[in-house]
Amino acid sequence: MPGTRLSANDATRRLRAHLRQRAYGPQDKLEPERVLAPRIGCSRETLRAALDVLEKEGLIWRHVGQGTFVGPRPAHEPIRPSVLAEMASAADVLDARLLIEPPIAGEAALRATPNEIALLRADALRSSQAPDWQAYEQADDAFHKGIARITGNPLLIAFLDVLSSVRGRARWQRQHDLAFRRARKKEYAAQQGRMHLAIVDAIAARDPKAAHRAMFDHLSAIRSIMVHEGAGQAGG
Repeated sequence: MPGTRLSANDATRRLRAHLRQRAYGPQDKLEPERVLAPRIGCSRETLRAALDVLEKEGLIWRHVGQGTFVGPRPAHEPIRPSVLAEMASAADVLDARLLIEPPIAGEAALRATPNEIALLRADALRSSQAPDWQAYEQADDAFHKGIARITGNPLLIAFLDVLSSVRGRARWQRQHDLAFRRARKKEYAAQQGRMHLAIVDAIAARDPKAAHRAMFDHLSAIRSIMVHEGAGQAGG
C-alpha cells in the first residue's frame, strides 16, 4: 500500500533496495511512477524526490515522455537543467553569469525602450531598499531577467532562467541568507542596489561598453562576497 507519509530519505533508501533486488541491467527502463510508487510505499511526489537524488548520483536518468532508465545518462542525452543547477558550485554559477550577463547588458543598452528602462530602475530601487534576503532576491531576480528580456532573444532568456533556478534550492537559500546577514542586511542591499542603478544608467545612456562593465563589476563583487568569503551559492 502506498504510504504518503514516508520521508524522502526512506523512499530513497527503499528505491535503492528495489534497484538491487530487481537486478536491472544497464539502460533498463524502470516501471512507471504509478506502478513504482506503491511498490516503494510512498506517494508519487515523494517518489519523484527519491528519483531526483538517484539521478543526481548518476544511478538513473530520465527522459521526458519516455521514462526513467537505469545507469548513467548516455552521452547523446542532454542533462536536465534542474540537475545541472543542483550540481553547480557557487563558482560555477557566478563564472557562468560573468560570461553571459555582461554582454546581455551591453545588448540591452542598444535595445531598451524608455518603459523598459523605467521598470529596470524600479527593480533596482526595490533591491536597494530590501529589508531582508527574500525581498532582495525577488527584486534582484526581476532585475536580471528584465535585462535579458530586453534582448528579445529566447535562448538568452532561457539561459537566465536556468541560472535563476538555483535560487529555488533550499541549501542555496540558507547560504544566501547567511551571506546577506554577514554583510549586514541594509548595507548589502544598498551596495548591490547602487550597482544595479549603475547598470540602468549605462543602459539609459545607450552605452553598451559601460553597461557591460557595470554588470561585470556587480557580479564580480557578488562573487567576492559569496565565493571568496566561503559563504556558499550566490545571487546577484
